[in-house]
Amino acid sequence: MIEAVANLLRALNSETEPGQISLALCLSMIAGFTPVLSPHNLLVLLLVLVLRVNLSAFGLGWGLFSALAYLLDPLFHRIGLAILTAPAFTTLWTGFYNTVWFRLDRLNNTTVMGSLLFSLALFVPGLILFNLLIRRYREHILAWVKRTRLMRAFEATKFYEIYQSVSGWRGGAV
Repeated sequence: MIEAVANLLRALNSETEPGQISLALCLSMIAGFTPVLSPHNLLVLLLVLVLRVNLSAFGLGWGLFSALAYLLDPLFHRIGLAILTAPAFTTLWTGFYNTVWFRLDRLNNTTVMGSLLFSLALFVPGLILFNLLIRRYREHILAWVKRTRLMRAFEATKFYEIYQSVSGWRGGAV
């Protein structure tokens, strides 16, 4: 857990593209808000492995959004109930229910449907917001930390030189 937080901070402080971290957080939102053993989460996991996203951000986001999902379950239930019982969609849901995928994904459950729709609706705004927050963090907070006396003193130590040489061994983005 501590290593994952350290990896996330390293990614936030590095030259890693903010979009990679933002996309990881948005994909973790889908995986975290919906039940773990859902087939659509396998698709999310496949996207995480195929696309170039930060794995530490995905792992921490998944844990955070999973914990947050318990608080939002009543909201997810209301959203799912409203969508699944809407008279305009009755024939659509009946047709979907007759497919294996719909039943396997348990989308007839109000909480599952509500959590999936909620996370999909927040995907693009979340991507934009996380991207903006990461950029603001790098411009303001990280720049301020680098200017502090403590950080300048730390950068002057032999330990920091060793850290810099060792951190370059991994190669590629974290």
